[in-house]
Amino acid sequence: PELLKMGSAFVLYALMDAVVDRYFPVVDILETELEKIEDRIFIRGSQRDNIERLYELKTKVLQLRHAVAPLMEAVGKLHGGRVPYMFLDTQEYFRDVHDHLYRINGTIDTMRDTISTAIQVNLSMVAIDENEVNKRLAAYAAIFAVFTAFAGVYGMNFELMPELKWKYGYFAALGLMFSVSGYMYYRFKRSGWL
Repeated sequence: PELLKMGSAFVLYALMDAVVDRYFPVVDILETELEKIEDRIFIRGSQRDNIERLYELKTKVLQLRHAVAPLMEAVGKLHGGRVPYMFLDTQEYFRDVHDHLYRINGTIDTMRDTISTAIQVNLSMVAIDENEVNKRLAAYAAIFAVFTAFAGVYGMNFELMPELKWKYGYFAALGLMFSVSGYMYYRFKRSGWL
């Protein structure tokens, strides 16, 4: 009843102001959720969960943007004097609502950019982890290639292999295989590949 005494334009302002003010807690919740995900990005093993949470958050932010965009346009017309004369005395009030919407929209844009960056960083972390695994696999493959090469040479069944008739030939071949593999393991370990 009090609002009605001030006119229909003021009632519309009060309604829009109440609606817009309810977006601030939603924006705060989304920002807090984004900060929590950002804190987890560099924790190993959380990449898959982070991606899922980031996409869920991105969807929520887009829904909020779709809710705010039409209001910005409508309030922009109301405070910009592009409506009938009955709204002239409330233009300043609508400017306040428009400023709130502008701030909310700016926060939404910032969150969208941050989410996109977080997704890229998260994917980079996954790629780094995969590269580490590939390095280890390559190092172990190189070590086992020594055994494969020796087995290939000694499995050819040539008769003219002097070390086959030597009493210590078998032990020498095994010793050489393990020595070369051990040296390779040592070098890979020292260089950080293992």
